[in-house]
This record gives sequence, C-alpha cells and structure tokens, in this order.
Amino acid sequence: MVRFWHDARPPAVTTPGIEILDPTTDPAAVVAIETYYRRFFASNRERVFMLGINPGRFGGGVTGVPFTDPVALREFAGIENAFETRRELSSEFIYQFVTRLGGLEHFAEHFYLTAACPFGFVRDGKNINYYDIPSLQRELEPYIVESLQTQIELGARRDVAIVIGTGKNAAFLTRLNEAHRFFERLHVVEHPRFIMQYRRKRLDEYLEKYASLCASFIVE
Repeated sequence: MVRFWHDARPPAVTTPGIEILDPTTDPAAVVAIETYYRRFFASNRERVFMLGINPGRFGGGVTGVPFTDPVALREFAGIENAFETRRELSSEFIYQFVTRLGGLEHFAEHFYLTAACPFGFVRDGKNINYYDIPSLQRELEPYIVESLQTQIELGARRDVAIVIGTGKNAAFLTRLNEAHRFFERLHVVEHPRFIMQYRRKRLDEYLEKYASLCASFIVE
C-alpha cells in the first residue's frame, strides 16, 4: 500500500472550475502518508476494502490518509503533525467505529480504507464528489478503474468489499464491479457524513452496524 500512495498521481481533469486536492504536493503530508502505511500496513495479508467517495478538504485531502483528519492522525494513528487542527465529521465517525472494533492496529490488519477516487475535488471553495458533475464522473471513470485495479493487486480480498455511501456512490461502484469483477459481492453502508449530519441521534446504532458488519468479515 505504501507503494500505491507513494506513486499515486492525481487525475487530469478538464471539467471547468474544478480544483484537485493533492496532499502529495505537501512534504508534511507525504511524511504522514508514508509513516501511516509503513506503521499499519507492513504485512502482506489481504484486506477487505472499504470504498468511500473521495477525500475532503478537512480530512484526507489534507493529511493524505483516507477518512483521517489531523486530530485523528495524531490521537489514533500516533502521528504528530502541524496541520491546521480541524475536525471532519466523516473522520470522527470512522475513528469511533474503529475504536469500537478494537483499535486502529487491529482494524488495519483486516481492512483497508480507500475511496472510489483517491484524490478529492473542490469547486468554489467547497467539497464536491466525483459524481456531482456528470462530465467529471465520465472523465474520471478510466482513472478510477485503473486506481482500483492497482490497489486490489497490492492486497485485496476479492470475496467482499464494503461501499461507504448509498445512492450514487453505491450505484457507480456496483456498475464498475459488474463490468470488471473486482469483488464477488459488495455490502453498502450509509456514509459517515450523512450519519453525523442527519442521523446523529442514532449514532450508536450506526456505529454498531459498521462494527458488526466488519467483525463478520474478520478472519484471524
């Protein structure tokens, strides 16, 4: 996994008004990426992939680590950093779930967090998803397929994967999976940002849903 993130390059995007979040241009993020993956993904065991949408400007778009904002990078991964201390809702949820499952070290032995597109996007200073603009989704599709294939070859379990995000992310990845047979089956869960924004009163229920589903896939 270190090799993928070390070699990863952002997609060439021609859709007007789109800025790419590329943390690899920041030396501090490069250090964080390499430290994280060398620390938690040193073994060659195959892992269950958990596929989000694309990084945001307060989380993986800054640190280079999916679903990991600067606070989570320090408090849960033990990687000190000087990034601006801002929380991201998705990161808050993910690390509560990871803690419930047994902690980051245990989680990372069995699961690999990534995204349909490993780089994020901003338009007019706001996060956008790869599927928000039809032309962007179309031009990103070959890049996304290649990115997923590369990561899968580095150590994915092929029997199952978890899609983070119902609706358009699930529909897109389901279509790609049917065309390319990345995984035998996909399980879809609600996106952490949706949960934290609109279902926070049921937070414990969703944390347990994530933890129970993932626990059912763990093979010691």
